[in-house]
Amino acid sequence: MNEVQGSVATKIAHIREATYNPELTLPSATALYLASKRLLDLVLAAVLLVLLAPVMAIIALAIRLDSPGPVIFKQKRVLGDQPADEEHPEDKVFEFWKFRSMTHNADQTAHQQHMAQLIHGNGVHGPALKMHKLAHDRRVTRVGRFIRKTSLDELPQLINILRGEMSFVGPRPAIPYEVAEYKPWHRARLQVAQGLTGLWQVKGRNDLSFNEMVQLDIEYAQQRSFWLDIKIILMTVPAVVIARSVR
Repeated sequence: MNEVQGSVATKIAHIREATYNPELTLPSATALYLASKRLLDLVLAAVLLVLLAPVMAIIALAIRLDSPGPVIFKQKRVLGDQPADEEHPEDKVFEFWKFRSMTHNADQTAHQQHMAQLIHGNGVHGPALKMHKLAHDRRVTRVGRFIRKTSLDELPQLINILRGEMSFVGPRPAIPYEVAEYKPWHRARLQVAQGLTGLWQVKGRNDLSFNEMVQLDIEYAQQRSFWLDIKIILMTVPAVVIARSVR
């Protein structure tokens, strides 16, 4: 992990430069890459939905028995593939699905404040707050704690992928109130399709700051290719297992 953090640290100069560049434009992807990426998304999402249907059914039953409320948590998230000069990117949203891990109708105020602190508390000269979720969050249910630790709460996003709202690989979709807090250079991560997993998850996860996470998203967008997507997908499962084991 120190090697990863050291690698990210070498990009601080680029972060400083990008901070003052409100129109950081990323290179366009080729039509062949976009077509192959979409085909991979469709095939892999369909296969996984079939294979994991029994697991998803068990999770749904456990959630239903554990606490009142719907099994699926639906939330507005910001779409990717937005142009660099989009004035209000937070206005373009889709309905993001997860297995519900919190009590029904949980107040989002604490999370909104938490994200604002992460974004504004990670300036070039500010404290490097890490991307950990809220500690001791009383909104999280018993089943919710388990499916969060194992990332099983993310499985319904296979539907989002089939719909074309997300891809398997890309920056994680942000909530509109997060994007409203972004510095101009942060918005570069919205110029590509948002994803289920990405470089942040496999190269550092919660040990990185918000700025470092965005830098990895930008690095992915600059280097994206079909084979990089495959590599990230293959690295995701061990990365999740390792992250769980060190908690």
